[in-house]
Amino acid sequence: MRKPKYWNKAKTFLSKKDKVMKKLINSYKDGALVTRNDVFFSLCKSIIGQQISVAAANSVFLKFEKSCKGKINAKKVNKLSFQTLKKCGLSRQKVRGIKDLAKKIITKEFEPHLIKKMDDEEAIEYLSNLRQIGRWSAEMILLFTFNRSNIWPLQDIGLLRAISNNYKKKYFPPETFLNKLYKKFTPYCSVATWYLWRSIDEEPIQY
Repeated sequence: MRKPKYWNKAKTFLSKKDKVMKKLINSYKDGALVTRNDVFFSLCKSIIGQQISVAAANSVFLKFEKSCKGKINAKKVNKLSFQTLKKCGLSRQKVRGIKDLAKKIITKEFEPHLIKKMDDEEAIEYLSNLRQIGRWSAEMILLFTFNRSNIWPLQDIGLLRAISNNYKKKYFPPETFLNKLYKKFTPYCSVATWYLWRSIDEEPIQY
């Protein structure tokens, strides 16, 4: 898995723009945003991870992967029963979300390849039409699967906490300050987000 082409350029840009960013970029020299390039896999992982801890999500995902016999794709998931998926530790809503996603990919009601031609907001709207996928999940897909360069996921608690810690702001950081950072980091908000996440979690996040 390779880092995005814009990564090194973004690091230089952010280091010049912001002292906190410069410090974070120098502190975490290993790793980068990478992609699996597998929309179905990432959407399943995103649905599983909703509103539960990272540890719980990883445990459920391992059981889910085992049920799929290591091959997570729409055809395989479509054949699994509701009960089999529920036994993995998934709620009814999440099972319905994953089953619905598999069906829509098979019937071509949802076509991930179309996202490449959309701008960020169009893509978020398209992904949000899926069951169990809201703005946050859609932004995670654009960040981790499509490696879009300018995603600023302000519904993400980890990002907001990292901003509070690094910029010595109260939690929840003021909206005016968040907008100021967005303007400052554009067109590389995704890279800024990744480094801010790293500051509160040594293990790089991946979907």
